[in-house]
Amino acid sequence: AVVGAGLGGSASAYFLQQHFGPQVQLDVYEAAGVGGRLATVTVNKQQYESRGASIHALSLHMQDFVKILGLKHRREVAGKSAIFSGEHFVLEETDWYLLNLFRLWWHYGISFLRLQMWVEEVMEKFMRIYKYQAHGYAFSSLEELLRSLGGEAFVNMTQRSVAESLLEVGVTQRFVDDVIAAVLRSSYGQSVLVPAFAGAMSLAGAQGSTWAVEGGNKLVCSGLLKLTKANVISARVTGISLHSSEGRALYQVHYESTEGQGSAFYDLVVVTTPLHPSRSNFTFENFDPPIPDLPGAFHPSVTSVVHGYLNSSYFGFPDPKLFPFTSILTTDTPDLFFHAMDNVCPVNISAAFRRKQPQEAAVWRVLSQQPLEKPQLKTLFRSYYSVQVTEWPTYPRYDSAKALPPIVLHENLFYLSGVEWVASSMEMVAVAAKNVALLAYNRWHQELEKIDQKDLMHKVKTEL
Repeated sequence: AVVGAGLGGSASAYFLQQHFGPQVQLDVYEAAGVGGRLATVTVNKQQYESRGASIHALSLHMQDFVKILGLKHRREVAGKSAIFSGEHFVLEETDWYLLNLFRLWWHYGISFLRLQMWVEEVMEKFMRIYKYQAHGYAFSSLEELLRSLGGEAFVNMTQRSVAESLLEVGVTQRFVDDVIAAVLRSSYGQSVLVPAFAGAMSLAGAQGSTWAVEGGNKLVCSGLLKLTKANVISARVTGISLHSSEGRALYQVHYESTEGQGSAFYDLVVVTTPLHPSRSNFTFENFDPPIPDLPGAFHPSVTSVVHGYLNSSYFGFPDPKLFPFTSILTTDTPDLFFHAMDNVCPVNISAAFRRKQPQEAAVWRVLSQQPLEKPQLKTLFRSYYSVQVTEWPTYPRYDSAKALPPIVLHENLFYLSGVEWVASSMEMVAVAAKNVALLAYNRWHQELEKIDQKDLMHKVKTEL
């Protein structure tokens, strides 16, 4: 059984079938809808991503999914970004790459180069995971996985802030306050106190080339489930109880659907929905020792998709025709009521598509911590036709838990969502799904030499 049909659940189902073979029977439980947080909203008969919008170019599992499923990359529509302090723009992007570099250099000296080198070093080590996974290696804890990639330094990066790590490598406080804060507010809705590893992943996405799936990122989830021929059950899982059969653990999954309550037995279960008490009232029965509650809270996050006329005067452009930006990030200013906003393109982009001119009504996605009130909407927009609000506790509140959650809850009961406490992105979830499938397979077949191996870089080289 796989609990949840978001990206974590659908990728887990796909990888489990890849490793255990086509004869494996897969039930996927989903209460809301396939895709989870990869959701779209409709404005004027066009669909727009409400969250989880861009994927980093180095996301190899996501690239694979798109290829296997015959999906396409969405056509890129160029646009410029700027960082707003609540009073003025502290940094503006231009059409000229060299001028952008010059501006960064002029404002912040060598800081942006130091940032780039730091992010590249983290990413280079992180990319080792694909080699390990290709050779069938798996990890029974998030700490072991991180250790195999970057040693103790990577584990420590989940315990100290991104600000502290960057200041240590010579990035200035001003650069951290202006640029790093703006990127983290737009991705996690949190401050520069998020852990360094989560910060590095977010910053890699901000400076690398990104892409999205034509037709919507959620097509990856429905596509993977269709490909695995998984049996998708529309029901909310309420708990799991442990039984044993011939010395082997057997898990009874209890669920509620429109037809009432039900349950089914499984050899192996992967839970991909968050198990924190604040997010789900999931019960575990007959486990000895009992499965503990997971510490930590989730950060409230609100997406407002607004179809309207931008109030460019608020940003210092009385003439809307002259407003040049399609994406506005913000610094950590107490008075600012939104984290970021961008002029979004639909999930299906035709060859004839063009962005609306700044004086025309366009679709904007505004990210904030609280739902926007009428006066706040009137501050950002001269007038608007519609507002669609999605509220969700999207990301872990990174300062709320000291230890990383477990992957193995019991013999053949695995937990996937804990990876978000390391970093939260589509690719991190896909990497975790592959790891759980390999871990389940290696444990089932007693291939213990493939789990938590030390000095893997050396081993993989000799295997080659």
